[in-house]
Amino acid sequence: MYVEILCFGRLRELIAPQFELDLPEPATVGTLLVILLERYPAMAPYAGSFAVAVNQNFASSSTPLKESDEIALLPPVSGGSRVADLPLVSSHARLQREVLQAASLMAEVKQGEDGAVCLFDGIVRNNTRGRRTLYLEYDAYPAMALAEMEQLALGAIELFPVRDVRIVHRLGRLNIGESSVLIAVASAHRGAAFDACRYVIDTLKKQVPIWKKEFFADGAAWADGEPFPPELTV
Repeated sequence: MYVEILCFGRLRELIAPQFELDLPEPATVGTLLVILLERYPAMAPYAGSFAVAVNQNFASSSTPLKESDEIALLPPVSGGSRVADLPLVSSHARLQREVLQAASLMAEVKQGEDGAVCLFDGIVRNNTRGRRTLYLEYDAYPAMALAEMEQLALGAIELFPVRDVRIVHRLGRLNIGESSVLIAVASAHRGAAFDACRYVIDTLKKQVPIWKKEFFADGAAWADGEPFPPELTV
């Protein structure tokens, strides 16, 4: 049976951005990984650190595969060129190429019953570990990233006494000083807004399939990213 493989981050360069693979039947995600590791030994150092999504849902090694499944290989994330038509928008989340506007997001989320709006603004800095950064490129598995961001916002509203959460992430090339992600949390009280905002950015950096490539004065590299939670790695 044939399945569609999508690769992201550094795995795109080790394997290919997209290709079809003929698998024996029956097959699981575990079967697929054995075949890929045999065919692409350069993947070996990353085995056990990346996640797999089947049809835009996180999968385990035992997840069964069927004809025409879309399988995404996801290295540790850090929020490129494999970007769908943008913007992509859901009730609480948005992916876009355009410059992010913090004031517009604050005005959009704020209502009369709110006593606080906490805003996180992630900014491209000019250095990483002593290397001068020229610019960044953000890549994503867009449909899955938007769905994960939406679920993250809804989860924060359930976990914390806040009224609303909005997440906006930019993709493509970003220059020094530009915003890569905005998170706005509206609440009656400041404590809940701070707590929810911290939870959203920390979780986003661990499991939403967005990656960044850093372009330095002396070369370029995919950011190592934060590891997926153990339950998501295969």
